[in-house]
Amino acid sequence: MTNDKLRGVFEGLGFEDVASVLASGNIVFRSAETDVPALERRVEAALTSELGLSSRTIIRGHPELRALLDSDPFPGLSHGRGTYLTATFLKDVAPPTVPVPGQSDPLTQFVRYDPAARVVLAVIDNSDPGRTPDFMSWLEKLYGKGITTRSWLTVQRIVRKLEN
Repeated sequence: MTNDKLRGVFEGLGFEDVASVLASGNIVFRSAETDVPALERRVEAALTSELGLSSRTIIRGHPELRALLDSDPFPGLSHGRGTYLTATFLKDVAPPTVPVPGQSDPLTQFVRYDPAARVVLAVIDNSDPGRTPDFMSWLEKLYGKGITTRSWLTVQRIVRKLEN
């Protein structure tokens, strides 16, 4: 799906300052509405009716994302080919059991769960091209399909876009 078409759906819903971030399917916008679940349902319905996309929409506000960045969850680490810093956003609040070391793929280091942003933070070891981490499927089994994973760099870009 092109960013132009995605932005068009959000603009058609009356949102302001609509912009896309990379070619990642991330759209930033401003809205006076504060009922996030209602916003998510509204966007999902529009994406289905206008573009034929049936996907879950996960919305986070600037304050949640800014606080997440300010918490510096990956101190001393930088995102790169061998050290892939990830943020997996959950559509719903996490169940009482959140990932702990040893539960997931051995190529993945669970960092923490941030309840305010409803995000699982992890470092994935991609240094060996012959070994593929199984972290994403493990998270989907644990939390269901209402998740989306973004690189830490993408999260930083989203926040910068929101602040411009």
